[in-house]
Amino acid sequence: MIKRVLPTVIKLFPLTEKKTLVILTPGFAKDEEDSTCIPMQQSFLRTIKKNYPHLNIIVLAFQYPYHANKYEWHSMTVIPFNGRNKGGLRKFFLFRKIYSVLRSIHRENKIDAILSFWYNECGIAGKRFGDKHRIKHLCWVWGQDARNMNKYPRKLKPSANELVTLSDFLQDEFEKNHSVRPFSVVPPGIDSDLYSSPPAEKDIDIIAAGSLIPLKRYDLFIDLIAEIKKKIPGIKARLIGNGPERQRIERLIHASDLQHNITLSNELSHTELLKQMQRAKVFLHTSSFEGFGIVCIEALQAGAHVISFTKPMKAEIPHWEIAVDINDMVEKVLIILSDPPADHSSITPFTIKASAEKMINLFAL
Repeated sequence: MIKRVLPTVIKLFPLTEKKTLVILTPGFAKDEEDSTCIPMQQSFLRTIKKNYPHLNIIVLAFQYPYHANKYEWHSMTVIPFNGRNKGGLRKFFLFRKIYSVLRSIHRENKIDAILSFWYNECGIAGKRFGDKHRIKHLCWVWGQDARNMNKYPRKLKPSANELVTLSDFLQDEFEKNHSVRPFSVVPPGIDSDLYSSPPAEKDIDIIAAGSLIPLKRYDLFIDLIAEIKKKIPGIKARLIGNGPERQRIERLIHASDLQHNITLSNELSHTELLKQMQRAKVFLHTSSFEGFGIVCIEALQAGAHVISFTKPMKAEIPHWEIAVDINDMVEKVLIILSDPPADHSSITPFTIKASAEKMINLFAL
């Protein structure tokens, strides 16, 4: 008599008694050494993992990293799809793969909650899968997705109770552009453990950091330094970042004869960026639109004063001033750099622990 052997069922996601939280994000750190890919998101998830050990966290990264091999990140499972922001048929098949993986996770572990970063493809996938399977889904609106140009909210018509924003400003902006007011605000938080001991001296007068793209308006940063140089000839400034505007910015620095005043640095690791901020007296944020400006609260924690054109929260934040125009920004910088020296104590508007706690409470996990 021939004994029949049943095929072995290979489980993609080992069964766990923990509650499963699925994170949907366009990009994610490619490994534990990658500190530059959405640093606040990394701190947020590490904090949840540490403070809520009853959760099984699985991250689905739609576009980046540029491979499709599952890996572990700080004891969390990450599944990249290597979407590379491609459209057409490739986008269609990308969504099919994502829904297939979500079904596998739900079948083997039962998904208890889905958190989408940005109301884009991630928000769409989270809403559709959550609605179909009656899973609590929240979408965390971070910036450009609140603007009128975002077509996804008009397509899906999200309800207020599935939308969370990063700032008061984004809550108002989303309501203005999409006629739905997100029901809660979860601001970004600071992980003070990432900071080293502050230097004995702040030897950088002005610093700025971010992607070198038109939205950030770093041509204004150069104009500002040129104006300040008229009053402080030895002004020391540093601009940190990479991007398509780099060559143009280099030309503007030389054309303004500021090559001895502005140091243009490449993108740094997150740890090294925080060290540079600790050396700075003023952090300038010249962006025309910003969901929050996470680098701003990082600079506040580092002991720098912040000046920006955008105001993320309705409540005042110490050492963060809002300029109405470039002339006002110049005046505010000169006041901070004048004698007697300004107070450069650390300011912590929000902690990453509080951000994680508020989000988990919204899910009731």
